[in-house]
Amino acid sequence: MTRTLWDLIDPRPRRRPDAPRVAGAVVERPRPAARPAGGRPTMRERYDELARRMLTTHRIRVRKWRSSMSGVAWQVAYADGAISRLIEAPRPRGPMSCAVFLHEIGHHVIGFGVYRPRCLEEYHAWRWALETMQAEGLNVTDAVRGRMAESLEYAVWKARRRGLKRLPAELEPYRTARWERAAGVTAGPSAR
Repeated sequence: MTRTLWDLIDPRPRRRPDAPRVAGAVVERPRPAARPAGGRPTMRERYDELARRMLTTHRIRVRKWRSSMSGVAWQVAYADGAISRLIEAPRPRGPMSCAVFLHEIGHHVIGFGVYRPRCLEEYHAWRWALETMQAEGLNVTDAVRGRMAESLEYAVWKARRRGLKRLPAELEPYRTARWERAAGVTAGPSAR
């Protein structure tokens, strides 16, 4: 708490601005009880542990924790041969943010440029993310599956717009009517 000139003149104890009022007295807010030893970890603790483990295992550094449900993964190769693996993603706090976080980790795990065309790399990064969530016992919701489908439909549309002629078999379920129109479409993916 910042002290003012008035605090020096009038030394009476002041109520903290976030403390509740109870008949003129200052009452401390109760602190959350510590989890008993051997108790089940909270979901927040599970997500934090997963993030720490994935970043450590795959030697990846988070450049920025994003507040939006979007992410990016890249690597920087230095002249001495060292490689920095970087991501920007939301901090895992629920199924959707966890899926986006793991998708970005997945790009590093499967390797950049291993799968061609680029939309196939997106597919494998999403697949790895969802399989990892299931292996960790985390909830893969319908919203997460929908986000994956939407992302892959966009990747397929973009690939077609850029000239892809043959779509890999794994991506056939994400082929929409936009695929056929993509060569002449200049609007974004929302143009249905």
